[in-house]
Amino acid sequence: MRLTHAASLAIAVLAVTACGDKSPSPDTLASGPRLVKALKVSRGGTPNESRYSGEVRARYESVLGFRVGGKMTERLVDAGARVKAGQTLARLDPADARLSAVQADANAALATADFKRAQELRDKNFVSQAALDARASAAHAAEAQAQLTRNQAGYTTLAADATGVIAAVLSEPGQVLAAGQGVVRLARDGEREVAIALPESALAAVKAGSAATVTLWADDKHYQGRVREIAPSADSATRTFAARITLIGADPALPLGMSATASFAQPGEASFHVPLAAVFQQNGKPAVWVIGKEQTAELRAIDVASFSDEGAVVKAGLAEGEIIVAAGAFKLTAGEKLRIAAP
Repeated sequence: MRLTHAASLAIAVLAVTACGDKSPSPDTLASGPRLVKALKVSRGGTPNESRYSGEVRARYESVLGFRVGGKMTERLVDAGARVKAGQTLARLDPADARLSAVQADANAALATADFKRAQELRDKNFVSQAALDARASAAHAAEAQAQLTRNQAGYTTLAADATGVIAAVLSEPGQVLAAGQGVVRLARDGEREVAIALPESALAAVKAGSAATVTLWADDKHYQGRVREIAPSADSATRTFAARITLIGADPALPLGMSATASFAQPGEASFHVPLAAVFQQNGKPAVWVIGKEQTAELRAIDVASFSDEGAVVKAGLAEGEIIVAAGAFKLTAGEKLRIAAP
């Protein structure tokens, strides 16, 4: 059925009215000013701060490996295992090291016997003193080589050099390892730290010795900390600088790998903290409704430093003592009369 021109015009007018009219409705005006919950903003000691995620690490960590090369036959610990100083962690195939030790002992015995014969001949003046000295030097060198190979035979067993926790496993049984190649990473018991990554923009404010507040995600505990060191060069992949924060008064048995947040206070005045329900979006930018002297709603653009579950940290746009609408910001219109609910 085709609509008449008048009907089409009426529908268009109603549509425009429904979409574009944002003024208070007659019912609202008839019932009086809207009742709102208000908040008087105060700086209240909420400082500007920067936060970085990190994890709990041991103050001292060392990568342990064999002092000689060879094929690893067994590894006796896994990641997370607690070990004591001197405990055996892994072993290499000892066959080659034993054969080398036997060969070196035989060479040392031969050199010693040769030296003794040279001494007897020297007593009879059949050889020169220089020849005797050469035999003596060869005997000492052969004995030193034998002692070295015996030591290397003992290096086929890898032992923990301190009490702690195996933080990572770096090699598996069956691998042929070079001398010094890492087998496990040992995190020693004792002092705990938090490892974080700092962007380039933070280096101007965060230095070695800077104070920090560290919060653990698991139990929401807070610790005072101090930056111990900052890497002199950036990571080639992330372009961030590794930093370590010493935890002051933390339990030495604090579990490794726990997630943490490190906060650094930034210079400057404190910011305002407002609830999330008070923040209104105006053209994609944050704003709040300020209650003026005539108790009318005035939309004010603000500069938000950060958002969290607790609210928004406002660093610009508000003044000390101003009153804002604390909830229901999306229901208001500019210039609307308001009534403040009793606290």
